[in-house]
Amino acid sequence: MPVLRWIRRNLVVLVGLLTLAYMILPNIVVMVFSFNKPKGRFNYSWQHFSLDAWKDPCGVADMCGSLSLSLQIAFWATVGATALGTMIAFALVRYRFRARGAINSLIFLPMAMPEVVMAASLLTLFLNMGAQLGFWTILIAHIMFCLSFVVTAVKARVMSMDPRLEEAARDLYAGPVQTFLRVTLPIAAPGIAAGALLAFALSFDDFIITNFNAGSTVTFPMFVWGSAQRGTPVQINVIGTAMFVIAVAVVVVGQLIANRRKKSTR
Repeated sequence: MPVLRWIRRNLVVLVGLLTLAYMILPNIVVMVFSFNKPKGRFNYSWQHFSLDAWKDPCGVADMCGSLSLSLQIAFWATVGATALGTMIAFALVRYRFRARGAINSLIFLPMAMPEVVMAASLLTLFLNMGAQLGFWTILIAHIMFCLSFVVTAVKARVMSMDPRLEEAARDLYAGPVQTFLRVTLPIAAPGIAAGALLAFALSFDDFIITNFNAGSTVTFPMFVWGSAQRGTPVQINVIGTAMFVIAVAVVVVGQLIANRRKKSTR
């Protein structure tokens, strides 16, 4: 039958679209309910269309404070993890040294280990050191678990780089710093950017590790969890929708810039 033939021919595309729809559906639900005006405390059923939450996204006490704190932690965790992860990735790919294989294996441990185990281990470490739980312990913990993801992303990019390009730069009397800044870094930039974006998303979104090591500090995921016990303000959906739209915009802009560069090099 023609229909079955068409389905077989486009099966991969159909499965991909269904998977994409499955992944985006929760975000669409959050987006729709950001325009809801619930009658009670829980924003779980549609009542009336309203822009009240969008007009006053900080209407819930302490929500914007926790959001600001999460953004600060995510930013500095991204900076720290990206800087350290990039250097580690270059060292693992470009240099041969003892225990290189063991370090390659250890890098994957934070990704393979359950978060609750890592969270409890970090809490034990901080308590034994006598550290005051709060902003700095959260930041250190976030840099640690984001580091593996950055190393993996940058390492994949560095391994695919053609070393002859750097050799050509040196043949043209470019110094080590000049070669790195003008040849190596621009080529590795997509991998570094991917690792940075992943680190920011993981840090901003984290709850388990943060909850163990936060003390009395409340980040945005912890605020959402606490609010869910007694009600879910519509403003939470507003913030979620805004973050989703910003993330999509960053990806689209990045893709457009990449396509423009490809066209200009042809």
